[in-house]
Amino acid sequence: MILPLLEAGGAGGESSLEFPNLVTIILKFVHNPALEKFLEQGKWQDVIFTWVVALFLGVFFFLASRKRALLPGRLQNVAEMLVEGLHDFIVGIMGPRGKAYVPFLGSLFIYILTMNLIGLIPGFKSPSANLNTTASMAIVVFLYAQWTGIRHLGILGYLDHMAGEPRDLTGWLMVPLMLPLHLIGELAKPLSLSCRLFGNIFGEDILLAVFAGLGIMVMGLLHVPYVGLPLHLPFMFLAMLTSVVQALIFTLLSTIYIFLMLPHGQHETSGHGKSHLDPVHSGSA
Repeated sequence: MILPLLEAGGAGGESSLEFPNLVTIILKFVHNPALEKFLEQGKWQDVIFTWVVALFLGVFFFLASRKRALLPGRLQNVAEMLVEGLHDFIVGIMGPRGKAYVPFLGSLFIYILTMNLIGLIPGFKSPSANLNTTASMAIVVFLYAQWTGIRHLGILGYLDHMAGEPRDLTGWLMVPLMLPLHLIGELAKPLSLSCRLFGNIFGEDILLAVFAGLGIMVMGLLHVPYVGLPLHLPFMFLAMLTSVVQALIFTLLSTIYIFLMLPHGQHETSGHGKSHLDPVHSGSA
């Protein structure tokens, strides 16, 4: 009784209960061996829905910004609220120089949030429930943070930062310990980012599928086929909240990782009273 609504199979060949999506439904009606092989075990399903999210956001913000006016319409109003809220959030953490990172971090939040929520729409799937998707975003954040550190501190300043900024004999003696610790800490950041987001969204999907299956089983015991009690409905609201929280946590941690790579203290000033490396004052993005 559960099979018409739920299906087995997850990304990477792992067995799991999940709701059917538009791709799997199409494959049930279109018997094309080449297409089935291309989409076998859901390897490309998450990529497809990732591009769906990117296309949706591109169209949304294009329409919202196409005819900007002093009295904004609904789409422009929603877009401006999102941008303003993310701007205040990021600048509140990083200070004025955080303005240069609002486009990257703000886009990251909106992208992750949309990927989390799209799986709650019947026929769609959350790409963020796949570790490959979350790991890709975490690696991008990692590389962006390292590039930010090298760009603002320079190669020598970056190595000095990774070595724990030794300034005395004790500091230099601690370099063999501090340098590996900093390297391990930096490499652990993308791992923690990707696993946290993947685990929570994947868990949501499994929870919803299990309770939907239980609802179908209950009606099956009453000999009412293809109809189920909506036992998963209360968890839909919990999943919406968790989706927002997980997108916020991913963005918050990414903001902190980038902020920690910016020059502080003695590195921040260059004799002119203001940082010559500060993107706000130097004009660099």
